[in-house]
Amino acid sequence: MTELLIDDIRKELDDGNVTSDELFNESIEKANKFQDVYNSFVTIMDKKEEVNSNSLLSGIPYALKDNISTKGILTTGSSNILKDYIPVYDATVYRKLKEAGAVLVGKTVLDELAMGGSGTTGHTGIVRNPWNKERSIGGSSSGSAASVALGIVPFSIGSDTGDSIRKPAAYGGIVGFKPTYGRVSRYGLFAFASSLDTVGVMARSIRDISYVMDIIKGHDDNDMTSLPDENIKYSDNLDNDVSGRKLFYIKEALENNSGNEELKRIIDNFYRTVDKARELGFEVEEVSFDKVLLEAVYPAYNVISCAEATSNNSNLTGITFGNRVEGSNINDIMIKTRTEGFSELIKRRFVIGSYVLQKENQDKLFLNACRVRRLIVDKMNELFKRYDGLILPSTEKIAPRFDEASDKLGDDYLILGNHLIIGNFGGFPSISIPSGFVNDMPISVNITGRAKEDALVLNMANKLEGILGFRGQVSKSE
Repeated sequence: MTELLIDDIRKELDDGNVTSDELFNESIEKANKFQDVYNSFVTIMDKKEEVNSNSLLSGIPYALKDNISTKGILTTGSSNILKDYIPVYDATVYRKLKEAGAVLVGKTVLDELAMGGSGTTGHTGIVRNPWNKERSIGGSSSGSAASVALGIVPFSIGSDTGDSIRKPAAYGGIVGFKPTYGRVSRYGLFAFASSLDTVGVMARSIRDISYVMDIIKGHDDNDMTSLPDENIKYSDNLDNDVSGRKLFYIKEALENNSGNEELKRIIDNFYRTVDKARELGFEVEEVSFDKVLLEAVYPAYNVISCAEATSNNSNLTGITFGNRVEGSNINDIMIKTRTEGFSELIKRRFVIGSYVLQKENQDKLFLNACRVRRLIVDKMNELFKRYDGLILPSTEKIAPRFDEASDKLGDDYLILGNHLIIGNFGGFPSISIPSGFVNDMPISVNITGRAKEDALVLNMANKLEGILGFRGQVSKSE
């Protein structure tokens, strides 16, 4: 039952064919069944929360990324430094879902402190791809993606700082939506890079995404960056006519001179998807984008995100909370705690962040990266005056095998592999939609639209999803 879409589950509940308790127990049974192999969860709930709501989501199970605060429930950020941390307050997104009657099944594994894209750095172990357990599901919202792809829950909540919802969704054959920056409150989300972080949704259809977004979006007095309420329901606008809507794709992102057969097939699938979009009445055009700027996306992101992460996580010292390693004095305690509490990847990012924030390096590195970000966003906003959205393949490859996956901050400037970051640079709404298969693994296309036009992005994506034919798919897990 939990592998169904929300409308179908709602009907079964309303018709009395299933109870909320039975749905919860089914999700828990599946979560435990798949846990040893796929490792989606840090915590699986042993008791169902009370449901007292008549909303569409009432009684329906879901999963929550383990960097989102839940009062009285273990919340680790998948880091050893927080392995025993239990928050004293609820994140706004969790509170809204609880008030709507949605039932929490568990807290999902992520790359440590959400800093990574492989699903391999969480303190409880790697997350495996439900379509092929020898492959990564991506990250950092690894467990959130796997729990939906496995059919454990119909939707999950994740966070996205560079592509952390949309890429795992693409690798897992599901839908992943990063809303406009500020559309969903970040109160209670463990901060990674505050100017980029966004709370979003994963599900098996765009309609299900819209149902959840209708609940969790809106202004929050606890988050000064949250946007005013729109007073519209996304789910009511999904079927709007898209005839004459204009999309563009970036020529330089699709230039494939590598001879990589897998990439060629992904690009071929993209062009077939573009043809289907035109059948729906979309106008789709190729545009050229300054290649120097596109190649600067990845290094600029690394500089900005590492700098903000260094600042945001300076409180993880073992002094006020978290796991403490004893030492002879306060400095000794902090050094030992942070040395033992963080993985190699996290320590490397903090070193980079500290380096670029040093007074002598700020202008040359950090502020220059911010200037690059502004140039890219300005170019996108210029294009958005003529077009309603950018469409490209979500990824440049299928989910990598574990011996291929890496979180090293190297010098790979592959444009197609990094373009999702642009959505975070500009705070743009951005969604990944399943579009086919290559080598028996799911692939995906992404639509990114103008800031604050989440309803339009979901509308365009819904129309495209309808003609692509992958709505509601569940992995063929062993």
